[in-house]
Amino acid sequence: MINGVHVVIYSRDAEADRAFLRDVLGFPHVDAGHDWLIFKLPPAEAAVHPGENDGTELYLMCVDLEATLAELTAKGVEIAQPVSSAGWGSRAAIKLPSGADLALYEPRHPVAYDL
Repeated sequence: MINGVHVVIYSRDAEADRAFLRDVLGFPHVDAGHDWLIFKLPPAEAAVHPGENDGTELYLMCVDLEATLAELTAKGVEIAQPVSSAGWGSRAAIKLPSGADLALYEPRHPVAYDL
């Protein structure tokens, strides 16, 4: 039935953000035509949280958030939000070339992506 998840990131500078995903994060990709890149992402999981508003959030997960941020800043990536602690893990955000924030987190909970 369901065989995958397709995530869409809307961007004011899609070309620059695609280059960032390709060149800085190193995500493999296919070209769907006219430089419309579709990226292979790491394994994924989904959670449903209670909230005042409906919506979605995208977090890239990592095993060691501090080390990941150090590696990214060495590549010239700007940290948008420094590391903070939440009950479920540590989180931070980086800046995409378009100026948008991209959240990262190191989970403290059991993960489902390798089931």
